[in-house]
Amino acid sequence: MTKRLLCITAHPDDEAGNFGGTLAIYGRRGVETSVICLTAGAAARHRGAASSDGQLTALRREEFARSCRRLGVSHGEVLDYPDGKLASAQVLKVTSDLVLRIRRIRPDVVLTFGPEGGVTAHADHAMAGMFASLAFQWAGRDDRFPEQVQGGASPHRSRKLYYSTGLITLEGRQPVAQPPVTASIDISAVLDVKLAAFQEHTTQAPLYSIFQGAVRRHGGFEHWHLAATAEPQRAEFESDLFSGL
Repeated sequence: MTKRLLCITAHPDDEAGNFGGTLAIYGRRGVETSVICLTAGAAARHRGAASSDGQLTALRREEFARSCRRLGVSHGEVLDYPDGKLASAQVLKVTSDLVLRIRRIRPDVVLTFGPEGGVTAHADHAMAGMFASLAFQWAGRDDRFPEQVQGGASPHRSRKLYYSTGLITLEGRQPVAQPPVTASIDISAVLDVKLAAFQEHTTQAPLYSIFQGAVRRHGGFEHWHLAATAEPQRAEFESDLFSGL
């Protein structure tokens, strides 16, 4: 049976910057990987050749698609929630959209951000993680969004939920308390793939050297925190996100 992994992010380029190595590794192992991105990144400071928000979102959607192809992602989708304003989004609306996609994609493992928003503590990252966490819990229940079930989207219980985390902090930033590392994935074999995927985001070219330097210094592993499991269990350190499945 094909294994499936779903990554839920906030912005185009998150899939490469925060999750790219893990997506590439599991894609190479035959896992069906999917990415749902909540916004098209219209609030980005770096805008490339775009002269309007509409042009920027079109460019960033194209960049996201190219990055996903680099990473071997089976299915990528960018939704239309407002960049920089996920904290104001309607909780039930966003969660419903994600529950429907979980019920359709039927992943074994879900990846997202923790409620702190990752090492950058970006508010959109934090909200994406909170929406994804609710969707992970609710997608398997027939009393959550029953209209979806009546429409043919049967409940689905993903087996494991992981938050992206790390072992570094960023100097000069407000403090952030990251989840403890419970799993580390060796991505050294796909480090160049991760970098190449990020560079598909040409509107973000001013960030290339900063990103590459950080990845070269710290990027041999991507670190994860096991946040929830379908069956009660004690946490043990993992080197495979599909361990026990």
